[in-house]
Amino acid sequence: MLSLLKNHPFAVEAFFESSLVLTFAVPKEQLAAFIPECLQLDTFNDKWAFIAIAMVQTKNLRPKGFPEFMGNNFFLIGYRIFVRYTTNAGKNLRGLYIIKSETDKKKMQFLGNIFTHYNYATTDIRQKENANSREISSVRSKFKIIIDKTQEEVSLPDGSPFADWKEARRFAGPLPFTFSYNSKTKEVLIIEGVRQQWVPGPVKVIYYEFDFLNSLQLENIALANTFVIKNIPYFWKKGKIELWK
Repeated sequence: MLSLLKNHPFAVEAFFESSLVLTFAVPKEQLAAFIPECLQLDTFNDKWAFIAIAMVQTKNLRPKGFPEFMGNNFFLIGYRIFVRYTTNAGKNLRGLYIIKSETDKKKMQFLGNIFTHYNYATTDIRQKENANSREISSVRSKFKIIIDKTQEEVSLPDGSPFADWKEARRFAGPLPFTFSYNSKTKEVLIIEGVRQQWVPGPVKVIYYEFDFLNSLQLENIALANTFVIKNIPYFWKKGKIELWK
């Protein structure tokens, strides 16, 4: 019964007050070992694969259809790899595979680990903001990012494989689908996200450091893009399972 509950048994909705996403380009050979056999890396120029770090301030997160006052506010962090999955019907789905999840609340860790396979851990989240910059950091998780709020014309990060922001937007996330995989039963869990008015804006990163990213020991990794979106309603459909063949 507990394993069935983890398969996203009901739709969930929330309001994204802010979603900051940093996407890193990595030579595709280095990320292949981090995804299950049913998935393929979503690549650029058949050379680069991508890992993204999303930092989301959610409001009123709750089962879809429940009143807002029954929702909860959480800060969520997801480390995700851009992937593709071909369904049994032959559809090529583009989405994300989550390799690490964190939150600022024990309640979200408890509920998230009952109803998802994302393996949430609780960590401290510290935020500082002024007229010029925004900083998000964690002592326990050993990360810090500072973004510049003053620049209107933002250039792509140095070393980005993209020629312009239009190319970079394809790998900004979130993507329509998120996937989990049970290697014992060969079952793929597909969760579809639905959003409206999704207009990410590029931002300049002044500084970043992520201990978890360093622990992966990836070589020739480069910050490819950084986007932020604000004030977006979002919901996830009930999970669907199919047998991978």
